[in-house]
Amino acid sequence: MVKVIASEVRKGNVLEIDGALCTVMKAESIRPGKGTPTTHIDMRRISDGVKIVKSYRTTESVERAFLDEKTYNYLYEDEMGFNFMEPETFEQISISKDLIGEQSIWLQENMACSVQLFEGTPVAIELPAKVILQIVEAEPVVKGQTASSSYKPAKLENGARIMVPPHIESGIRVVVMTGDGSYVERAKD
Repeated sequence: MVKVIASEVRKGNVLEIDGALCTVMKAESIRPGKGTPTTHIDMRRISDGVKIVKSYRTTESVERAFLDEKTYNYLYEDEMGFNFMEPETFEQISISKDLIGEQSIWLQENMACSVQLFEGTPVAIELPAKVILQIVEAEPVVKGQTASSSYKPAKLENGARIMVPPHIESGIRVVVMTGDGSYVERAKD
């Protein structure tokens, strides 16, 4: 464990709070006009999944856990969770659906993900920043829309709905950010 100041805590970090490991879901620093700047941290306790919200002065210290980070390839999903394999040793691990959460919609077969382990137990996972998916359904362009300011809804092959520019049609492959599900560009393949 190492002490870091609260303003340096980021999403995905693992902190030790009251003897329990917690994954940071959101960290926001607030600097009011008057008064002390504070950092609000939303966390989920790894052991039981309980959500915790704490506020610290930005200069206060918190305990950050050191984790092993390994690359695993996604294999498949079953009733136990999501299964991954370490590409060099072929060791397989199962990661619970709670740990991956809403990001699971972006998982693709053989996708390389960065898994953080604490004493051999997976505590956090980071997906690649971008994925390429095909549009399976896109609404037609409404006459009078300009390409610079308007977007239309579209459905991806994984079932996710995103907003895309008017020129994107069904069958086109697009690049999507896994963090917020936003359209980046048309895939170059």
